[in-house]
Amino acid sequence: MKVTISNIKADIGSAPGHVVTYEGNMQMAEQELAKAQDQGLIIDFRVYNAGDDTELLMTHTKGVDSPEIHELAWDIFIKLAENAKALGLYGAGQDLLADAFSGNIKGQGPGVAEMEIDERPAEPILVFAADKTEPGAFNYPIYRMFADPFCTAGLVIDPKLHPGFKFYVVDVIAHKAVTMSCPEEMYDLLALIGAVSRFPIKYVYSKNPDLGIAAAISTEKLALIAGKYIGKDDPCAIVRSQSGFPAVGEVIEAFSLGHLVAGWMRGSHRGPMLPVALKDSRCTRFDGPPRVVGLGFQIKNGKLIGPVDLFDDVAFDYTRQKCMEITDYMRRHGPFEPERLPLEEMEYTTLPSVLKQLEGRLEDYE
Repeated sequence: MKVTISNIKADIGSAPGHVVTYEGNMQMAEQELAKAQDQGLIIDFRVYNAGDDTELLMTHTKGVDSPEIHELAWDIFIKLAENAKALGLYGAGQDLLADAFSGNIKGQGPGVAEMEIDERPAEPILVFAADKTEPGAFNYPIYRMFADPFCTAGLVIDPKLHPGFKFYVVDVIAHKAVTMSCPEEMYDLLALIGAVSRFPIKYVYSKNPDLGIAAAISTEKLALIAGKYIGKDDPCAIVRSQSGFPAVGEVIEAFSLGHLVAGWMRGSHRGPMLPVALKDSRCTRFDGPPRVVGLGFQIKNGKLIGPVDLFDDVAFDYTRQKCMEITDYMRRHGPFEPERLPLEEMEYTTLPSVLKQLEGRLEDYE
């Protein structure tokens, strides 16, 4: 059975400040998706949050980029934004950058991760969503899942994984994309995706044509769409697992480092990616640290069985403790790099106005 899995997200209002989504809005989203399910538009759904982002996870048979599914998500976000404005929630509707739906939600603000699959007899799907960071924040864990044998042992010992995977990488500045094969082009791939702010991974594919897509990640960058900083992009990702794909444990292991990502306060700092349970998905300390939640499902005939809260596990206590030590260390740098991003990567800065004020005082220097 062909099934499409769509995770569409947006920050449409939170409280207090950028901490967490409003529970009443989450309930409204569930009610709207339940109506769509009753009408046969979608098969199943879950509503969850990553910090202040509302995440709509849906299964259906409409395919990727379906105008019906995208319009459904857009209409829900509009309704939630109107309620957020009425309640005076912070950042009400901030990710909605268009006046009206134009047939595809991409380019209108919300983030989208979608894949169409031929459902296997047992189909484990893992969904990840991050807050206070950029799409390229998933480059490191996605690479480790599908190309690093020190994380995914199956790349060495499992005949189904041994041929490797293909990575579809987007250049968000030049609006180009390229597909690269691992392990053959591993070094060239790393040369690109190590520059996470410019070259996010969009898709991963199995080299086995019977399996097809392995992962999908949202790569929408709000600042490039809006022409100014309005908030971090807060990406989401869908990852297939087992039987030709990395095992569930190998996928989750990719988040065990607490790797440094851009974002955090005003989108202008670096902090560790903190893997947390859903109950801890609220960003408080310096608007962070940046966090990621993970949900695990089995899918059968499009029905979502689950979720399992993947990071609600004592096995990640050490990672979380390490992340908080990294948080302390990075915060003590204050306005100095590398805790603050380099000027060319900051979402906004006062430097132009500061330099303008100093124009009459700047002198030649050799």
